[in-house]
Amino acid sequence: MSDQPKKKSLGFNILKNDSTSGHGGFGVGAISLENISPVFIDIQENDVFVDIGAMHARSSVEKGIKFLTNEDEVPNGKPYWLVWVATERTENGPYYAGVTGCYMTVDREARRGYKLLPDHVNKMDRAMKRKIIVEQMDEKSRKLLANFLKSHNEEMWNNSSEQLKTELLG
Repeated sequence: MSDQPKKKSLGFNILKNDSTSGHGGFGVGAISLENISPVFIDIQENDVFVDIGAMHARSSVEKGIKFLTNEDEVPNGKPYWLVWVATERTENGPYYAGVTGCYMTVDREARRGYKLLPDHVNKMDRAMKRKIIVEQMDEKSRKLLANFLKSHNEEMWNNSSEQLKTELLG
C-alpha cells in the first residue's frame, strides 16, 4: 500500500477562454482570471498603474518584501491601494463591472510590508463577482482611480454603473 503514488489534488487553475471546449469534463468550474486586472495606487506619489505581477503577489511593489499582518510592525510603510478591476461586456459594450480596494504598506528599505492576504484574495473574488467595494478608500485615492479608469478607456467608464461613478467621485 505504501508504494502507491499519492493522488494529486486539483489546484487553483487559471484558464484562458474555455479550455474544456464545452465537453464538461476535467477543469469545469475552474476560475478564469482573464477579465481582472490589478491596479495600484501610490497614494504619496499620486500615481496609478497596472501591474499584472500582483496576480501572484509578484508586482514591482511586492517583490522582495516580507509581508506581516500587523501594520504597527511596519511603522515607516509607504501606503498603497491594490484595486482589483473586473471588466465585462454587454450589448452596449465593455464596462468596469467589479472594483474592490485592498490597503497595504511597504517599507522598501526594511524589506517589510503590511497586508492581509485573505482580504486581498476575498476582494479579488468580490471584484470577479461584480461587486463595488471602495468605501474604505480615502477620497483622494478614489478620485485618482476614477481619473485613471476614465482615461484608460472612456467608453468603458461611460458604460459603467452609476454606483461605481458615484462611489469613486462622490
